[in-house]
Amino acid sequence: MAESLKIKVTIAGRVYPLNVKNENEEEGMRKAANKINDLVSKFEQNYAVSDKQDVLSMCALQFASLIEINAINKEEDLIEVSEKLNKLNVLIDEHLKK
Repeated sequence: MAESLKIKVTIAGRVYPLNVKNENEEEGMRKAANKINDLVSKFEQNYAVSDKQDVLSMCALQFASLIEINAINKEEDLIEVSEKLNKLNVLIDEHLKK
Protein backbone atom coordinates (compact mmCIF):
# COMPACT_ATOMS: atom_id res chain seq x y z
CA MET A 1 0.00 0.00 0.00
CA ALA A 2 1.34 3.41 -0.95
CA GLU A 3 2.11 5.84 1.81
CA SER A 4 0.18 9.05 1.97
CA LEU A 5 1.88 12.42 1.63
CA LYS A 6 1.54 14.93 4.45
CA ILE A 7 0.92 18.47 3.26
CA LYS A 8 -0.28 21.73 4.74
CA VAL A 9 -2.63 24.15 3.03
CA THR A 10 -3.67 27.57 4.23
CA ILE A 11 -7.29 28.61 3.83
CA ALA A 12 -8.51 32.01 5.01
CA GLY A 13 -5.43 32.44 7.18
CA ARG A 14 -5.61 29.05 8.89
CA VAL A 15 -3.22 26.19 8.25
CA TYR A 16 -4.70 22.73 7.70
CA PRO A 17 -2.55 19.59 7.73
CA LEU A 18 -3.78 17.01 5.24
CA ASN A 19 -2.87 13.54 4.05
CA VAL A 20 -3.08 13.01 0.29
CA LYS A 21 -2.63 9.85 -1.76
CA ASN A 22 -0.34 11.15 -4.49
CA GLU A 23 1.08 14.20 -6.25
CA ASN A 24 -2.07 14.70 -8.32
CA GLU A 25 -4.22 14.86 -5.21
CA GLU A 26 -1.71 17.24 -3.65
CA GLU A 27 -1.84 19.52 -6.69
CA GLY A 28 -5.64 19.42 -6.67
CA MET A 29 -5.80 20.32 -2.98
CA ARG A 30 -3.35 23.19 -3.40
CA LYS A 31 -5.22 24.55 -6.44
CA ALA A 32 -8.53 24.30 -4.58
CA ALA A 33 -7.06 26.12 -1.56
CA ASN A 34 -5.73 28.86 -3.85
CA LYS A 35 -9.14 29.27 -5.51
CA ILE A 36 -10.82 29.49 -2.12
CA ASN A 37 -8.30 32.07 -0.91
CA ASP A 38 -8.76 34.12 -4.10
CA LEU A 39 -12.53 34.05 -3.64
CA VAL A 40 -12.21 34.96 0.06
CA SER A 41 -10.15 38.01 -0.91
CA LYS A 42 -12.65 38.95 -3.59
CA PHE A 43 -15.62 38.73 -1.21
CA GLU A 44 -13.79 40.67 1.50
CA GLN A 45 -12.82 43.45 -0.92
CA ASN A 46 -16.04 43.71 -2.93
CA TYR A 47 -18.61 43.23 -0.19
CA ALA A 48 -16.86 44.58 2.92
CA VAL A 49 -17.47 41.30 4.73
CA SER A 50 -15.05 40.76 7.58
CA ASP A 51 -16.55 37.70 9.30
CA LYS A 52 -14.57 34.70 7.99
CA GLN A 53 -17.54 32.39 8.62
CA ASP A 54 -19.74 34.48 6.29
CA VAL A 55 -17.00 34.69 3.67
CA LEU A 56 -16.33 30.95 3.78
CA SER A 57 -20.07 30.23 3.61
CA MET A 58 -20.31 32.37 0.47
CA CYS A 59 -17.30 30.53 -1.01
CA ALA A 60 -18.91 27.16 -0.26
CA LEU A 61 -22.15 28.32 -1.88
CA GLN A 62 -20.28 29.59 -4.94
CA PHE A 63 -18.40 26.32 -5.49
CA ALA A 64 -21.35 24.06 -4.67
CA SER A 65 -23.64 25.99 -7.00
CA LEU A 66 -21.13 25.58 -9.85
CA ILE A 67 -21.19 21.82 -9.34
CA GLU A 68 -25.00 21.77 -9.29
CA ILE A 69 -25.32 24.04 -12.33
CA ASN A 70 -22.89 21.83 -14.27
CA ALA A 71 -24.87 18.73 -13.27
CA ILE A 72 -28.13 20.34 -14.44
CA ASN A 73 -26.54 21.44 -17.72
CA LYS A 74 -25.07 17.97 -18.26
CA GLU A 75 -28.48 16.38 -17.66
CA GLU A 76 -30.13 18.79 -20.09
CA ASP A 77 -27.41 18.05 -22.66
CA LEU A 78 -28.01 14.30 -22.28
CA ILE A 79 -31.75 14.78 -22.78
CA GLU A 80 -31.10 16.88 -25.89
CA VAL A 81 -28.67 14.29 -27.32
CA SER A 82 -31.15 11.50 -26.59
CA GLU A 83 -33.94 13.38 -28.37
CA LYS A 84 -31.72 14.01 -31.40
CA LEU A 85 -30.70 10.35 -31.52
CA ASN A 86 -34.35 9.30 -31.37
CA LYS A 87 -35.17 11.63 -34.28
CA LEU A 88 -32.21 10.27 -36.22
CA ASN A 89 -33.39 6.70 -35.58
CA VAL A 90 -36.83 7.60 -36.89
CA LEU A 91 -35.30 9.09 -40.05
CA ILE A 92 -33.12 6.01 -40.58
CA ASP A 93 -36.08 3.67 -40.02
CA GLU A 94 -38.19 5.66 -42.52
CA HIS A 95 -35.39 5.57 -45.08
CA LEU A 96 -34.83 1.83 -44.65
CA LYS A 97 -38.56 1.12 -45.12
CA LYS A 98 -38.49 2.68 -48.59
